[in-house]
Amino acid sequence: MNSTQKNKIRSKIHENIIATKLEIEDLSLLTQPISPENAIGRVSRMDAINNKTINDRALLKAKEKLRKLIIARSRVEEEDFGICRSCNGEIQVGRLLLMPESNTCIKCASKK
Repeated sequence: MNSTQKNKIRSKIHENIIATKLEIEDLSLLTQPISPENAIGRVSRMDAINNKTINDRALLKAKEKLRKLIIARSRVEEEDFGICRSCNGEIQVGRLLLMPESNTCIKCASKK
């Protein structure tokens, strides 16, 4: 991987970290406990609980993505950055630009 590609990936990591932090802020607001005092009706309350559950899961995924992005940011200068953890092959630059937190190539990721 050349320095231009690493710079693009580094920039993409930075953009994704900012976007993911904003997503976490938004989801944190949507995952607040649902107060039983609200007179929203039984069906509406069930919908609100269902939406909260979905948003809770999305929040967990966003936090995990942020953790992986921070790790990727710290590793981007290392010699083995962009090397698949499973097969030791090169991770495609396109994959790293789309998902900079990736630590496996497409072939190994599809096996999981």
